[in-house]
Amino acid sequence: MSERFTNRCTWQELHDHYTPSTDLTPSDFHPRYNIAPMQSVPVVRLKQGARDLVMMRWGLVPSTEPDPNAAPKRINAPADRVADSKVFKSAFLRRRCLVPADGFYAWRKEGKSRLPYFITMKDKTPLAFAGVWEWWRPKDNSGEVLTFAIITTTANTVVAPVDDRMPVILSPELWPLWLAEKAVSPGQLQAMLKPYPPERMTSWPVANAVNKVENDGPALVEAIAS
Repeated sequence: MSERFTNRCTWQELHDHYTPSTDLTPSDFHPRYNIAPMQSVPVVRLKQGARDLVMMRWGLVPSTEPDPNAAPKRINAPADRVADSKVFKSAFLRRRCLVPADGFYAWRKEGKSRLPYFITMKDKTPLAFAGVWEWWRPKDNSGEVLTFAIITTTANTVVAPVDDRMPVILSPELWPLWLAEKAVSPGQLQAMLKPYPPERMTSWPVANAVNKVENDGPALVEAIAS
């Protein structure tokens, strides 16, 4: 299960990496070391045939929900059910997105304790989670709420000692298909939802400070003795 992640990319790195158009400005961005459910983060989607960088809230709310604030917090979409689920199917087929990140946290159970680990790329490059998004509008059309969920799959050998699930990480060559910039079939989409190659990833234990949502800063990703 994906519960927290990091996005330490600068404004320029986001533009260089994803080449989106956006109305957001550099002042909308700062390094994030402890992104949690119900927080808003930059997400890349396709809008009118072009990549669009827009802020969305983590925790997908279907358009049919009567109240987005009272709806269940659907932060993850399991890869083996996303294509058939009533909640996620429409978004999977029509509203897919990339969630910019550069690492994520997972917790290893040890007795009654949960010990946090930070998981990232060996070469420190940014990465993109596969996501699905939805919009919700009130009956008076006074404004829309954009939300997303991160698709998860079985853990690779780097993540498996800590957790049995991990976010689906998409390599750049898959982004045009995932965003529907090119024609793609449901079968091709499903084939993308697999564990990322472990040889490119690494992990290390971090302090329990990450457990508190209000904590944020570089110290959260620093390694501690295991």
